[in-house]
Amino acid sequence: MRLLGRRSGETTTRRLVWQASSLLLAYPDAGQPGRLGAVDRILGHLSPEHRDPLAATTSYLRETEPFEAAARYVETFDLRRKTTLFLTYWTDGDTRNRGEAILSFARAYRSVGVEPPEGESPDHLAVVLEFAATVDADVGYRLLRANRVPIGMLAAALTESESPYACVLAAIGLTLPAATEREQAHAQELAIAGPPAEAVGLQPFTLTVPPRRTDVTGIPRREGAR
Repeated sequence: MRLLGRRSGETTTRRLVWQASSLLLAYPDAGQPGRLGAVDRILGHLSPEHRDPLAATTSYLRETEPFEAAARYVETFDLRRKTTLFLTYWTDGDTRNRGEAILSFARAYRSVGVEPPEGESPDHLAVVLEFAATVDADVGYRLLRANRVPIGMLAAALTESESPYACVLAAIGLTLPAATEREQAHAQELAIAGPPAEAVGLQPFTLTVPPRRTDVTGIPRREGAR
């Protein structure tokens, strides 16, 4: 009984971290204050280990002018290949294989009775996190675990660039097992060679993460990783 209680507590903690992380990785549009308020409420239920990294990014977003936060988000996640939030890009690049890889995320969502969200690719990290937090923690965990290498590489790239979003990836990492030696070797290979190159396709559950569009920065939002 005690073991079941501990597992239940771990699942709850994971779901809270995933939900907060999904909200913090959303594009900082007019709905940002509401999302940050939701994150504040979540943080009140987490231990310092999980709370502090998320609180650091929350503080950055709350203290940064909306225009500046939006411009930095676009520069970080839309204009840099090394920090894309599209998980399949890391392993499949701009190849035809990526379409099938993206479909695998959509199939995972449909396997528990929900449709991928409209306006965003199913492999977007914020989408996967919200699915894991609000729809199915087990299936969501398996998706995140299977993409431990891309998530780890994104975390490393954000840390290297001293991005305020690195703390969010650190919190996500706490909910996943450490990378195996094989995964570490794969990550090193990708870091050296980069994602495979070649072209793509694809694309609803209700999503609180807003799709990327032209916004207050005046910068056209691009659908794929750049």
